[in-house]
Amino acid sequence: MIYNKDTAEQLADFLLQIKAIKLEPAKPFQWASGWISPIYCDNRLTLSFPKVRTFIRQEMSKAVLEKFEKPDVIAGVATGGIAHGALVAQEIGIPFVYVRSAAKGHGLENLVEGKIDRGQTVVVVEDLVSTGQSSLKAVHSLREAGAQVKGLISIFDYGFDHSKELFEKEKCPYFSLSNYETLLVRALANKYVSKKDEELLKSWRSKPESWGSSLKIA
Repeated sequence: MIYNKDTAEQLADFLLQIKAIKLEPAKPFQWASGWISPIYCDNRLTLSFPKVRTFIRQEMSKAVLEKFEKPDVIAGVATGGIAHGALVAQEIGIPFVYVRSAAKGHGLENLVEGKIDRGQTVVVVEDLVSTGQSSLKAVHSLREAGAQVKGLISIFDYGFDHSKELFEKEKCPYFSLSNYETLLVRALANKYVSKKDEELLKSWRSKPESWGSSLKIA
C-alpha cells in the first residue's frame, strides 16, 4: 500500500529521471533469482542525488510517524535499507540499527547490528520490496532479538500478490513511498514507454516468474 498518492507520483518521476528504475520491455533484465524482467530497480542511486535523497528522507520520516507513531528504533535492512534507514532515524531523532542478511562468521555473529533492547518498538526501512522474503527475514531477526516490530516501510514496492500474502500472514503492516502501478502511469504520461510497452509491463506484473519464458526471450 502506498503512503500517499502525491508522494508516490513525485517519487516515481524522480526514480525514472535519475534512472534508478529502468524499463526495458524489449531488452529485459535477468534478476539474481533467474526471473526475466522488463524492469530493473536500483534505489542505491538515489543516494547520489541530494534532491531525491532529501525527498525520500523527509517523506519516509513523515510516513513512519503518521502510520506507526514514533518508534523507539529504526532498523535498516542490509544493504539497500541501511543508508536510508540511518537518514530517517536522524530526521526523527531516534536510534538506528541494521539487520544483516546472514550472521557474521566471526565475533558475536550478530544478525542485528547496533543497540536494541528487548521490548523496544521498531520500524523497518527497506529500499525495495519484491517477493518480501528478505524483508520478512529481517523482521524475524528483530523479533527474535526481542523487538516489537510495528511495521515496515519501503521506497518502492512491486506489489506482488505473494508478498502481500506473506506480510499479512506475518501480521506485519507495510507501506511504500511508491509502487509499480504508479510508476507505469507516470512512465506512460512522461513518454518513457509506449502504450504497447505498457501492456508488456502489465503482463509481467501479473506473472513475473514465467513472463520471460512465455515471451521466449529467456
